[in-house]
Amino acid sequence: MSIYDRIIKLLAEHTGKDASEFTPETTFESLGIDSLETVEMVMELEEELDVELELEEKVATIGELVKFVEVCRLIRSDKKRVLI
Repeated sequence: MSIYDRIIKLLAEHTGKDASEFTPETTFESLGIDSLETVEMVMELEEELDVELELEEKVATIGELVKFVEVCRLIRSDKKRVLI
């Protein structure tokens, strides 16, 4: 399952909306997701994807969150290569 699909699944669970309603351009604000819910979802993503996510800037859309998670996973992967 792709990172996008995992995020969509998590959003569908949190909002009760059908996954087909989401696009990369969908904003969290339009879904009624506040900052506390965003933090909770990020914590769930960290567990599910086994990656540490430190959001220093606000991500506004699903696509921005996907890109952020992908970069974090790449950085983590590169660190593991250096340690080996």
